[in-house]
Amino acid sequence: MRHFQAREPADFGFKEILCNKQGRIATVTINRPRVHNCLNTRCIEEIAAAFQDISDDDSIGVAVLTGTGDRAFCTGADVREYTEQYVTRPRDYWKYIGRFRIFIESILRNGKPTIARLNGITAAGGNEAHLACDLSVMAEHAYIKQAGTHVGSVAAAGATQWLPITVGDKRTREILFLNRPIPSAQALQWGMTNQVVPSVKKDGEFVTGATSEQIKKALESADGHSISLELLDRAVAELADALLESLPECTRYTKEQINFLKEFVWNSTVGHAREWLALHYTNLEPWEGMTAFAEKRKANYKAVRERWANDDSPELPWGAHVQSCPACGAKGLPARFSHCGNCGAALVSK
Repeated sequence: MRHFQAREPADFGFKEILCNKQGRIATVTINRPRVHNCLNTRCIEEIAAAFQDISDDDSIGVAVLTGTGDRAFCTGADVREYTEQYVTRPRDYWKYIGRFRIFIESILRNGKPTIARLNGITAAGGNEAHLACDLSVMAEHAYIKQAGTHVGSVAAAGATQWLPITVGDKRTREILFLNRPIPSAQALQWGMTNQVVPSVKKDGEFVTGATSEQIKKALESADGHSISLELLDRAVAELADALLESLPECTRYTKEQINFLKEFVWNSTVGHAREWLALHYTNLEPWEGMTAFAEKRKANYKAVRERWANDDSPELPWGAHVQSCPACGAKGLPARFSHCGNCGAALVSK
């Protein structure tokens, strides 16, 4: 009996992803288009399971990771899930990051050359998944960005580790500090993708070097413009076929050797990042950043910085737990409370 018998995708009962095996190529598709293919906990667990199966399947020579539709490859973590689950239960965020680590490593270590098919927005954890892949082909209307410092987090699940060895130190700092969208042409110039292909059509004909205005019209299906992924699919298929014209064991070990620096920085930092991020989720910044994102407003960066400047317990939403209630004796009440959260009596500020 074979211990590592590959399974059919239907056997897994996937709900958040699609997995298709055709010939020697396996394609894993994040199938959450209504939320721009963001990653909830079940989704990352399913992707990890799919890539483990791909790793075990000797009939598969190339893997492809992509998203459903033409709007997003993956926009990172499901911030609504973060807000509802992990801001209130930081210890569970530690568990989530453990699963996210398994998800990223399932891509990095599956033993098959893996292509990221960037069919749209590639943001935050979506870019980290992209960075875990070996190669990528990008539709011209797509862009790449990070979000961490604007939403109360740190992109330490692949971006802080792998952007420096992909684009260099200064460009990494620009990407992670400013969180600006990186258009496809710039991504190609910076070495973030291997190939960019036209994806904007005007009156049924592909536009090469589409402008931001043309991309906007195509996404809105305005003025005869539209989005087509025909050339993206062709380019991915051609790249996959070219990768199959090689010897599998030599390819696998080549991948292992190339991964040395990625593995080194990853294993040197991700455990620490997991611990820090879990503790950090008790603080003001993720509460404000994630809440603002969920409410579709800009985070109040100025107010947070003013609390830092004024030594006003900037780490905690309602200040340090230093007050006591003279009426009921409750202790550890936040400094910003004017009344006791237990009995409602007025608190005397010290």
